Amino acid sequence: MAVTNTTTLAGLLPLITSEALFQANEKSLLKGLVRNFTIPAGGGASIKVPVYANTTAAALTEGTEPTHTAISNSGVTITASEVGLVSLISDMAMRGSPQDVVRDAGKLMGEAIAAKIDADIAATFTNFSVTQGDGTTAITAALLFQAAAKLRALSVPSDGMSIVLHPEIAYDVKSSITSTFAAPASEVGNSAMRNSYVGLLGGIPVYESAAIVSTSGDSIGAIFHRDAIGIAFQNDIQIETQREVGARGDKISGWATYGIGELIDAYGMELNYDSSIVS
Repeated sequence: MAVTNTTTLAGLLPLITSEALFQANEKSLLKGLVRNFTIPAGGGASIKVPVYANTTAAALTEGTEPTHTAISNSGVTITASEVGLVSLISDMAMRGSPQDVVRDAGKLMGEAIAAKIDADIAATFTNFSVTQGDGTTAITAALLFQAAAKLRALSVPSDGMSIVLHPEIAYDVKSSITSTFAAPASEVGNSAMRNSYVGLLGGIPVYESAAIVSTSGDSIGAIFHRDAIGIAFQNDIQIETQREVGARGDKISGWATYGIGELIDAYGMELNYDSSIVS
């Protein structure tokens, strides 16, 4: 059993469950970009999300009943599972620390679970059937506009769309809109120069997330609508403590129960590019 003691604690801060919840909600970027659901109490470990097929309207002839249009949904089942971590903090560590270690442990657990949520959502980007890029070239703002145009050509709603890239890939976007960080010719370029933030491209917010896995500069981001991906929580973050007399300390457990699934494949596109700053 791994034990946090005075040599490894190094002055962490005592736990309040609300602190862990706050940290998880604040630190999880991707959770807020996808559709959120709650699995009701007593509803088992899964939820079936109805996904309706698009229908088409047609011109009508006065006095004539139109052909009936079937409305159907395929439905996507999202199954929840637990993620979390456990730490044992010794009495000696808590007595010797100048700050309240349990609260800091809760803060760190909240951050860790938030990072896991983002990583699990980012892992679904590879599920999109349409891919732009082959992982060998750098991305540009023009390529992002192309991806956005392709989704909008499929009548994907512009409201609720997001672009998420690994920071090393986002660097190349910033470089392309600022003429390699010199004499930016647009307000978007000025914003990137001042704040190192891409902002909006074609009305779509561009986010950076280190939760995306990078392999020697190759990483898979995505452009997607909120309805492309769903996350269903059976329970949000929970924190509990338990006295461990034999170990002379307190065990702290933090966990959440959720599942993630792709809802509408046509509402997202994988962006597979290589960073120019990683060899």
